[in-house]
Amino acid sequence: MANDTYTNPGEHIDQTSFSDALSERYLAYALSTITSRSLPDVRDGLKPVHRRLLFAMRQLKLDPGQGFKKSARVVGDVMGKFHPHGDAAIYDAMVRLAQEFAMRYRLVDGQGNFGNIDGDNAAAMRYTEARMTEVARLLLDGIDEDSVDFRPTYDGESEEPVLLPAGFPNLLANGAQGIAVGMATSIPPHNVIELADASLHLIKHPNASIDTLMQYVKGPDFPTGGLLVEPADSIRDAYATGRGGFRVRARWEIEKEKGGGWQIVVTEIPYQVQKSRLIERLAEMLNAKKLPVLADIRDESAEDLRIVLEPKSRRLEPEIVMESLFKLSDLETRVPLNLNVLDATGRPGVMDLRGALNAWLAHRQVVLQRRAHFRLGKIAHRLEVLEGYLIVYLNLDEVIAIIRESEHPRDALIARFDLTETQANAILDMRLRSLRRLEEMALRTERDNLVAEQADLQNLLANEDLQWKKIATEIKDMKDSFAKHDRRRTTLADAPEIDFDPTEILVEREPITIICSAKGWIRAMKGHQELDSEFKFKEGDGPGLVLHAETTDKILLFADNGRFYTLAGDRLPRGRGFGEPVSLLTDLPADIEIITLLRGVAGKMLVAASTGHGLIVDMQSAIAQTRSGKQILNLPGDARAVACCMVDGDMVASVGVNRKLLAFPISELPEMTRGRGVILQRFKDGGLADVTVYHSDKGLSWQAGGGRTRTETDMSNWIAKRAGAGKLPPTGFPRPAKFT
Repeated sequence: MANDTYTNPGEHIDQTSFSDALSERYLAYALSTITSRSLPDVRDGLKPVHRRLLFAMRQLKLDPGQGFKKSARVVGDVMGKFHPHGDAAIYDAMVRLAQEFAMRYRLVDGQGNFGNIDGDNAAAMRYTEARMTEVARLLLDGIDEDSVDFRPTYDGESEEPVLLPAGFPNLLANGAQGIAVGMATSIPPHNVIELADASLHLIKHPNASIDTLMQYVKGPDFPTGGLLVEPADSIRDAYATGRGGFRVRARWEIEKEKGGGWQIVVTEIPYQVQKSRLIERLAEMLNAKKLPVLADIRDESAEDLRIVLEPKSRRLEPEIVMESLFKLSDLETRVPLNLNVLDATGRPGVMDLRGALNAWLAHRQVVLQRRAHFRLGKIAHRLEVLEGYLIVYLNLDEVIAIIRESEHPRDALIARFDLTETQANAILDMRLRSLRRLEEMALRTERDNLVAEQADLQNLLANEDLQWKKIATEIKDMKDSFAKHDRRRTTLADAPEIDFDPTEILVEREPITIICSAKGWIRAMKGHQELDSEFKFKEGDGPGLVLHAETTDKILLFADNGRFYTLAGDRLPRGRGFGEPVSLLTDLPADIEIITLLRGVAGKMLVAASTGHGLIVDMQSAIAQTRSGKQILNLPGDARAVACCMVDGDMVASVGVNRKLLAFPISELPEMTRGRGVILQRFKDGGLADVTVYHSDKGLSWQAGGGRTRTETDMSNWIAKRAGAGKLPPTGFPRPAKFT
């Protein structure tokens, strides 16, 4: 039988697209994450879970001077009353508030194992105990005086504070980290004394510049200390925009040993770096031979941090050893700054340093005003009661008679003496012992004191200057309480600019003679051999290039494709064999010829192509870091590089295949890092054969054969402007045309 009350469920279904439903729900989740989980409030610097932890501890009377209670008790109260999340997440948040290496100013005083800088976890909540610190008391001070708004808890059974009165600049003093949906926050901790000084200055000058505030706030102050090596300009930009970062290094010192040895001892590591993970990573790199400067790493930490680093050789400079480690490990890290917080209206946004401090000061003014109004209400109520008490003393016999004889004494008292209901109730609740004469005098004194306090509070609320003076006094008192024992832990320093290759600093400096055959086989012989000595070569091969150098040198090979290839002097094949092909040590193509070998020292070079083009290049910019070399001279078509020489003089001499010689000032050539260059000499046929640089006062020299050198001191016949055709050289100039 059909049921007449049946209705079709489909009639109550709202039709909507899946994308709209998904975006609506994801937006709600994102907003909840941003406002209720990840971003701190700019006024008290706390996230909801931290705020609820402190409020629950206050309800449990875990004040700094009281005894400890089990952490499980605190976590249970927070989870049951305020925070509808898991106990593990709540306890983890509580543990961090108690860790002195995580918090610059701890909010929870922990007893038991709350973890360590090695990264070990805290003991279970049933084993640890906690209470609030003095900093937490400052954050909560005045919360019972209507200083902040309250809202219903998630189950509606009680209320929780929307934020705390915050008598401590917690946002910047302790910092915050959080990742929300589409945004994140990262605020490093700072020194509260510096923040107090900056706040006092802002009270007088609310629009003070960032440069002025940085005279007080020097930079972050991490609980683990370390060295802040970020440049001052970068720190200023970070504070001015609310975004940036800070380079932080470990603090280290040198310990001398007997016999002239030494070792490095690291006493402080960067913020949020786990010591055990740092040492583990260093050990892995040492075993993989990626730390050529170290021989051993030891962790000798007890209560104080102590990491011992033994250098591989006492010849090393400690600064170079540490610079190498800073580049390769977490002994140097970058701490980001993203001052993304919720403002007084609950909206997320990035603030600068001044904005964050002014927001805290504005909150302190609101708290001061609300506490003053609350106190005025209490005073008004007490004065009303006192006036009723004084009426009793003036009409004591009549009041007693009314109370004894009247059926409704309260109404009778109100009618007879024109009392308020509050006064009548207070009189009826009065104890007999209060009817003494001395008590009457005390009441009159109390009334006079309350009237005076009432006038002061009304004057305070009417005068903004008095309000800021009161706030400044509170900040000074807070600063004085920390000034006795607090000091800056992170030192500001400059990072030394040391240019080095950590893989080369252990190379023993020795003289070598580098021999490159005509077919490109290269080797290094110990010591400086005579350059015209007869060296052995493979059958079918012969002499090529010979160079005196040292094992610590970079050796530049200039090839006819216009590229420079770089070899390390200590890595060239040794011995009296034939060496190895250059193509095995670099990516030199088989059809490319080597034009010259040079030591990679400070100086400039002149390179030239067969087309007659050339340029000047700094030798250091030609050093390549890869096997493929570095292209310096751009070559069109079938052109080839033909010459490379050091710039040691004020004149350039070029000679073509047609034996035409041209000389011109070197100032007419540009210095470039790469390019085709400019025309040195023009040719109708042939092309450029060689180029050199000479001093005009010494003349031009060339090899005349038989080991003889000829010098032409009067070059006036061949000096012309760059890009000329040149003239035939002096009699006896070599064939083919070459200067060396």
